[in-house]
Amino acid sequence: MAGDSLDKLMYSFVVEDVLKGFFIHVPPGYVACVYDLGRGVLKKVMTPGLHLKIPFWQKAKLFNTQTLEYSISRQFDAQQPRALGDIPIAAITMDGKRVGTEGTILLRLDVHQVPLIWQTIGEDFVEKIVRPTIRSRIRMVFSRFNYQDVVGSRRDAVEEQLKQELESIFYPRGIYVENVLLTEIQMISSKE
Repeated sequence: MAGDSLDKLMYSFVVEDVLKGFFIHVPPGYVACVYDLGRGVLKKVMTPGLHLKIPFWQKAKLFNTQTLEYSISRQFDAQQPRALGDIPIAAITMDGKRVGTEGTILLRLDVHQVPLIWQTIGEDFVEKIVRPTIRSRIRMVFSRFNYQDVVGSRRDAVEEQLKQELESIFYPRGIYVENVLLTEIQMISSKE
């Protein structure tokens, strides 16, 4: 009896740790990067499918290459810093009005630059690059427009300038900005 339990335990170890260690399953919409103990992060990405790797010597990390929705909303949970999003962003318009901004920014990782993102920025690229850049650029772009322009007739110009500003910072780092969609802009009292 005790021998059967030990055999099952060993079989479980072999199947889970050894056999699964040979394969990387990459689902659709993702790529895998491989960290090799001898060569570091490999430049070649693994596209959807089943791939081989060297167990214990190589580790794989999946990255989502689908369109990512960076939501700026009151419903965002600020207790989760790695989550993709933010609370409403405060900005001051050219005519001195303080506004809170909500919206969505659509981003996508460049498949060919994912190894560089992992190597130079890390897995927490949202905390390090995306969130601070979006906050900064929203404040900068809003300072170029009057309140009436931002909430009314020139909102498309605000979105376009914001997209261009974000692209200038994100694109060299391997992040595409697909669209900027501002949904709600409200005046904030100075007491908040």
